[in-house]
Amino acid sequence: MSDVRHVLVLPDRDAAEEVAETIGESFPVTEEPQLVRDALAGEDDAEDAQWLVVVEDPEGTMDASALDAFVAAWDGWREAH
Repeated sequence: MSDVRHVLVLPDRDAAEEVAETIGESFPVTEEPQLVRDALAGEDDAEDAQWLVVVEDPEGTMDASALDAFVAAWDGWREAH
C-alpha cells in the first residue's frame, strides 16, 4: 500500500461540492472525499477562499493525469506532493 492522498484545489465551494459528489463516477473512490476550506493568507472573506477536496487513494490506483483533467473542468487543479 502506498497511502496516496490527492488534494484537488477548487475556486469555490460549489465546484468543490460537485467534484466531491461526482468523482466516484470516474475514479475508484473507497472513502468519501473530504471538503476543506483553505483561506488565503490574511483573508477573512469567504469569497477569497479556495476549497480543497481531499481524496484518499490507498492503493495508488488513480491516474494523476486523469485527475488533472477531471478537476480542470471546474477550473481547479491537483496539488502535486
